[in-house]
Amino acid sequence: MYNNKELKSYYSLSKEQISFFQINKFIKLKNVFSKETINYYNEVISKTVDSLSKNKRPLNQRDTYGKAFLQLMNLWRENDQVKEFVFSKRLARIASNLMGITGVRMYHDQALFKEAGGGITPWHADQYYWPFESDKTITAWIPLQETPLEMGPLEFSSGSHKIKEGRDLAISDDSEKIIHERLRVTDFDHIVQKFDIGEISFHSGWVFHRAGANKTNNARKVMTVIYMDHKMKLKKPENEGQENDWNTWCPNAIVGEVINTHLNPVLYKE
Repeated sequence: MYNNKELKSYYSLSKEQISFFQINKFIKLKNVFSKETINYYNEVISKTVDSLSKNKRPLNQRDTYGKAFLQLMNLWRENDQVKEFVFSKRLARIASNLMGITGVRMYHDQALFKEAGGGITPWHADQYYWPFESDKTITAWIPLQETPLEMGPLEFSSGSHKIKEGRDLAISDDSEKIIHERLRVTDFDHIVQKFDIGEISFHSGWVFHRAGANKTNNARKVMTVIYMDHKMKLKKPENEGQENDWNTWCPNAIVGEVINTHLNPVLYKE
């Protein structure tokens, strides 16, 4: 029987790591979970994704977004073992400490499975889609296997949260082209590195990121958890994506008030 104590234990962050995140708005952390933990939840999450996945069309019949990955959200509501992983206090405490706040809520989770031969994930900033009053958001990107460059690991434009251009673009061919051109003339470092098993990245809602194509014969399986400040308030949506996210991930939340719905439990609080 698998022992899930690791999910509840603390991961020690250094002052240098927290400072790095505050400056660059992303960080990669090694050995957040053991190989045994990742392998166990790889199997659990993969079975859940397989049972729920409805996109069976061949890759050559999909648009750029559809080629990028199979995307399934709020798996924590579908499977109790996935829930124990997504609700991990170890992860939630890292998210809270990196942002320098006193606690985090669940926004939603999502499995992002880039199939063998799957295409790029275009440049984008996640918070384009989120109806939040502040930038106190963070995503844990958790590869469920070792992820070499040819498999399409997450890439970051370090410190790019500082620029406003591109924030109004949904993920698309246009966002890939326009944001690439904007970032090309900046001094921001483009960080693309492999992920070891158990290595996890955390990135802010406004930092620009992308992923390359999966050139291997195996799926690139990733689980993500999106956290927000436990005091986060809902803002009036500014686009269709934010309107949809309000109705889907924080239903019945009220503009100007803390997002405290049954889908947004507090996962860590000091």
